[in-house]
Amino acid sequence: MAIHHPLTLAFGLLGNIISFMVFLAPMPTFYTIYKKKTTEGFQALPYVVALFSCMLWIYYALLKQDATFLITINSVGCVIETVYLAIFIFYSPKKARISTVKFLLLLNVLGYGLMLVLTLFLAKGEIRLKVVGWICLVFNLTVFAAPLCILKKVIRTKSVEFMPFPLSFFLTLGAVMWFFYGFLLKDYNIAFPNILGFMFGIAQMVLYIVYKNAKKVVLLEEPSKVQELSDHIIEVMKISTMVCPDLTPVALQPNDINIDLIEVIPLDPNNVFKGIKAEESKEDMDDASTKV
Repeated sequence: MAIHHPLTLAFGLLGNIISFMVFLAPMPTFYTIYKKKTTEGFQALPYVVALFSCMLWIYYALLKQDATFLITINSVGCVIETVYLAIFIFYSPKKARISTVKFLLLLNVLGYGLMLVLTLFLAKGEIRLKVVGWICLVFNLTVFAAPLCILKKVIRTKSVEFMPFPLSFFLTLGAVMWFFYGFLLKDYNIAFPNILGFMFGIAQMVLYIVYKNAKKVVLLEEPSKVQELSDHIIEVMKISTMVCPDLTPVALQPNDINIDLIEVIPLDPNNVFKGIKAEESKEDMDDASTKV
């Protein structure tokens, strides 16, 4: 491995260490998925793109020949991201599982295979290296931008539940190390995307600080659904008065309903029919006594 500057080794090692921490940062997320046996609101897109990016950088490093640090960390990344995706697919709902597998096959199998064949047969030497370098640059940007897909959800719900701070922190720190590594190697395919990676990471951390103690907002459904709920409660009250005549139905307005305080209690149909029959028997006895 050619070392063009004494600091290149230092930044390469630090980049490997921090990137390794980046790959491990989602572990609490996947531990939560494992415990709850569900993927909840988490998305597989960042991990699919990260796996593809690792595969691309390994190919680029093999062509470049003097980028051992890229080979080591991205090989580890491929293994870790594969484990994450396996856990996600296992615990995700059927619809999310199918879409994840389709995207995985489309991008990581067909897309990567097509790129590999085209660059091997249609480009040679330095041209091949430049083409693969530009492809790596573009997809490295998508790796940094992938967590931004949940920023809109964070702003709307005022909750950072699905945007783990460790991931944003280590992405930002790693971007700094890889920028200087690429800059010292004069490889701008490595350096340039990490500038935007640093900016994206800062934006995520700022958003986390702003909303980490904010009160979560639960987005309510349309007013028509609230009205439907009100009508349903009124119907339940009517049936309840048939079972227990001492109850007096109360007319509810949609604005009087506190969604947070509503508890849905299953109603046993047998008890309702028994109450109706008891009421009818009582009326028959009253009629009979009147006739006597």
